[in-house]
Amino acid sequence: MIRTEGLCKYFAGNGKEVKAVDGLHLEVRRGEVFGFLGPNGAGKTTTVRMLACLIAPSAGRAWVNGLAVGKANLAIQATVGILTESPGLYERLSARYNLEIFAELYGVKDVKGQVEKYLRLLGLWDRRDAEAGTFSKGMKQKLAIARALLHEPPVLFMDEPTAALDPEAAKTVRDFIETLRGQGRTIFLCTHNLDEAERLCDRIGVFRQRLIAVDTPDALRRQLFGRQTVVSLTPPVLQGAAQAEALAGSVRGLPFVQHVAVLDDDAGGRGGYQLVISLDDPALRNPTIIQLLVAQGAQIRFVNELRHSLEDVYLSLMHNGQPGGAP
Repeated sequence: MIRTEGLCKYFAGNGKEVKAVDGLHLEVRRGEVFGFLGPNGAGKTTTVRMLACLIAPSAGRAWVNGLAVGKANLAIQATVGILTESPGLYERLSARYNLEIFAELYGVKDVKGQVEKYLRLLGLWDRRDAEAGTFSKGMKQKLAIARALLHEPPVLFMDEPTAALDPEAAKTVRDFIETLRGQGRTIFLCTHNLDEAERLCDRIGVFRQRLIAVDTPDALRRQLFGRQTVVSLTPPVLQGAAQAEALAGSVRGLPFVQHVAVLDDDAGGRGGYQLVISLDDPALRNPTIIQLLVAQGAQIRFVNELRHSLEDVYLSLMHNGQPGGAP
């Protein structure tokens, strides 16, 4: 659906060439929500502008919907929708008239029907004749989403769609993105909101001029941190750190255990210890670990799989560069 090979964009600045996008190799699958993550100035918006044929690449190649960027630009623009961080509406015109203008430009056959459809879907029908300039930020963003979808594009580019929105408006936008995913559209989502990316995206790409890593959030967690079980031990059974270390030693003897760390656990002020166990498959191996610990007299408060946040993944990739190359 979207494919790039060595895509580059250079800009001239202060007498030298600045690389905004440097050798991007990427494939986004049909029907997936793909999150494009990176800091300010990473080149995310520049990438979207190239893929949407708003600016020309300096080097490399790209295809959108099977059409080559630079050779079929008008055809690509007719099959993609774009939602920018700033809605860019005609603020003195009504919501309905804003959409009718763009529906005409896109060559939509049933202009009035499509405009009504998306105003209703996004909860704006009752304000259809109000000037766009009187809308809240959230309402303007919803109107901009409607504008991007009027011609039913199979690919939608969304650049920071919930930036500067209040929590309720941001939730409305996220819920609508979920609806779009159910319709089989390909969504290319640039966002700084890692929680948003976690909830919405099938795969993510971490990017800073060059692509650092691409995979599902869970797969990147496993690659970077492995999998870990946390066993919290109730203090009355323990005779201090020595017994906790003895229990850890017995767990280390299991063939599938990679590492065991003993940590203080002062949950609720009750004291105790945690065993943090690195292993290949917690769901499969945890029963064996629990049976071993109970047989040695341990009282187990609870057992959890340690789940690193997407923020942990993102920061590790930004600072360390693995997997997929140096940042």
